[in-house]
Amino acid sequence: MKLRDQVLLGLAGGAALAWGARAWLRASRRIELAGRVVIVTGGSTGLGLMIAREAVRRGARVAIAARGESDLRDAEAELKGLGGDVLAVPTDVSDEGQVRVLVARTIERFGRVDILVNNAGTIQVGPAESMTVDDFKKAMDTNFWGELLPTLAVLPQMRAQGGGRIANVVSVGGKVSVPHLLPYSASKFALTGLTEGLRAELARDNILVTGIYPGTIRTGGHTHAEFKGDHQAEYTWFALSDIIPGISSSAEGAARALWKAVLDGDPEVVVGWNARLAILGHNLFPEWTVEALALLNRVMPSGGQAHGEALRGEQLSGKIPETLNRMIPPGARPRPA
Repeated sequence: MKLRDQVLLGLAGGAALAWGARAWLRASRRIELAGRVVIVTGGSTGLGLMIAREAVRRGARVAIAARGESDLRDAEAELKGLGGDVLAVPTDVSDEGQVRVLVARTIERFGRVDILVNNAGTIQVGPAESMTVDDFKKAMDTNFWGELLPTLAVLPQMRAQGGGRIANVVSVGGKVSVPHLLPYSASKFALTGLTEGLRAELARDNILVTGIYPGTIRTGGHTHAEFKGDHQAEYTWFALSDIIPGISSSAEGAARALWKAVLDGDPEVVVGWNARLAILGHNLFPEWTVEALALLNRVMPSGGQAHGEALRGEQLSGKIPETLNRMIPPGARPRPA
């Protein structure tokens, strides 16, 4: 047998062995949602609501948390209408005291916490010169501390019961820093480091941490984002990337991908072809990826007042044609303020 054939045969055998080992590991870690107790932060709208809905459909008992009490009560009623055993707890995940109340009330109601899904997040869009220190602090408060605090709150109970699962919804922005999303990307990069470190340290306690890395998802999140600089121009590019099929992923698909990864005990899952391509390109060619992003920044909106006023997407949503807004699934569409 020629050396080339031997090498190819060895590579094929190694790949088959790795695939088999991966399949065995997944099977050994696999759990089901039925009967599990789940906490979903940011669970009143968008992806969080889709995640909670999928959990209810599969027989889990679910606690949802969010700051907006009106949306939270609407989500609770919807999930109960699906036959779910649901608890809604108004919570600011950046407030340690409120997070402790969320976990305590969940344990009081259901007896334990099996799975924590850290989904709450915030996003600011605009050029670097429009951002202030407070913008970076706000992003870190929700996107980093808002995932660390619930994690720390559930760990004692998960250790005591012999295990658990934690899902951190990060973002492709935690792997590749896209222009005009600097506070968001910085906080998500921090969350990536936290997620990977927790995975390594908690696995010995049978607590498996999964990082979820979606690209843009059709949940209408652009209406909740904050925009600075040239408000209309920034809103337009971000909204289009958020709602056009083929560029963005469906919320239902993202929720199913999350649950598959969490229940299989996978370290991470990347959702969406665009996110997979961006991360692959960055991993293989980091220098060229950064150069390409610098070129992209040259054609992105400029102007607007430095450190100027932030406007929420819902204040600008009338500028996007209603035909595009119809692309958002009704169940994921943000409710009127």
